[in-house]
Amino acid sequence: MRVMRSNVFEKVGVNVSHVWGVMSEQGMSQIPGAKESDGQFSATGISLVAHMANPHVPIVHMNLRCMETSKMWFGGGTDLTPALPYEQDTQEFHDVLRSACERYRPGAYDEYKAWCDKYFYLPHRREPRGVGGIFFDDLASGDVTKDFAFLQDVGETFLQVYPPIVARRKATPSTPEDMDKLLTKRGRYVEFNLVYDRGTKFGFQTDANPDAYLMSMPPLAQWK
Repeated sequence: MRVMRSNVFEKVGVNVSHVWGVMSEQGMSQIPGAKESDGQFSATGISLVAHMANPHVPIVHMNLRCMETSKMWFGGGTDLTPALPYEQDTQEFHDVLRSACERYRPGAYDEYKAWCDKYFYLPHRREPRGVGGIFFDDLASGDVTKDFAFLQDVGETFLQVYPPIVARRKATPSTPEDMDKLLTKRGRYVEFNLVYDRGTKFGFQTDANPDAYLMSMPPLAQWK
């Protein structure tokens, strides 16, 4: 686990993990193939969450992982959560993700975008967490090489698109009202990650470092 703090990145955390063991009964009921493996599992992944100092720069999340029980599959995705959305940023983000998905297989972008919109939704608020991206899980097409190459492509695509958004917005003047919107949006982010996020739930069900699976929490947030 690594956390960076700076004038641009208020808090950005990156976790690289390889964990294994035996799941609880509750965990076994939620993970494909876990009952057949008597709860034994192995999981590897990289996860990144960035909370920005300037409210004009969107929060971002990216996760790529491989899970193995009696089955093996890939999962992951990336999404933007702006407090102050810009159509240019949203469009660029989705355009490059569309290209990565279409390189994998035709129709993948529409499927994974819809999955992201459904997954990153707060039912109790009746609102989306952000402006979306892509999300996929239980990815096992039968061609492991092709699936893993797609996973790598998503990671490289993220590195291609997010830094220019940060560079474009990091010096934009902001007001106290802008910061108020950011802190409120962070509150929504916390609600989603603690209540609905599959990765956070998995962390709670394993003997993992809580500072690692809770690294997505922002340093400041508010509820009104």
